[in-house]
Amino acid sequence: IDPQQRLLLEVAWEALENAGLAPGQAKGTSTGVFIGISTNDYLQLGCRQGSDEEVDAYTGTGCAASIAAGRLSYVLGLHGPNFPIDTACSSALVAVHLACQSLRNRECHAAIAGGVSLILAPQSTIYFCKVRAVSPDGRCKTFDASADGYGRGEGCGMVVLKRLSDAQADGDNILAIIRGSAVNHDGRSSGLTVPNGVSQEALLRQALANAGVEARDVQYVEAHGTGT
Repeated sequence: IDPQQRLLLEVAWEALENAGLAPGQAKGTSTGVFIGISTNDYLQLGCRQGSDEEVDAYTGTGCAASIAAGRLSYVLGLHGPNFPIDTACSSALVAVHLACQSLRNRECHAAIAGGVSLILAPQSTIYFCKVRAVSPDGRCKTFDASADGYGRGEGCGMVVLKRLSDAQADGDNILAIIRGSAVNHDGRSSGLTVPNGVSQEALLRQALANAGVEARDVQYVEAHGTGT
């Protein structure tokens, strides 16, 4: 089984506990699962190091992105929507956005959303080095004139989401309120993996509009600045 799947199970359980919910409480409910997962290093390792004879009945379920999300619903007994999402670096945030949309559309009572990424094989790092995405010194100098790439990392993060009225009625441990979110695509730019500043500005404006917030009201910004 891909370690990413094991980590998702562990961190989802911790997220439910942090929300003041016993994981068993969600069984049989319309809780949705939205997982950002973009890498499959474990599958690459198996294909490169193993032989065809070593493929067994668990190879597919142990490595599939659909199962990474589906296993959570299976283990916890959840009946809401279930999606693995791969939008590269934005996968986890897009997962949260889609979870919010599902809650607004009343497709689910609650949602577990987040993402996971582990570096288990060298191939992806070699690729990123060859396209000059990784900084030679491994440091990310975001928004700096000397930016020359980024440093790769690993992690898993999960949040439990509910409509505010439901969370208040249930006496849940509310850490924050998502006022609004938005997604788009760069479309055409100077290269397939090159950001499009105009499109990204439009995305920020749309997110602010969806949240009913003016740009001047924002006091803290956390950005995905790859340094490329």
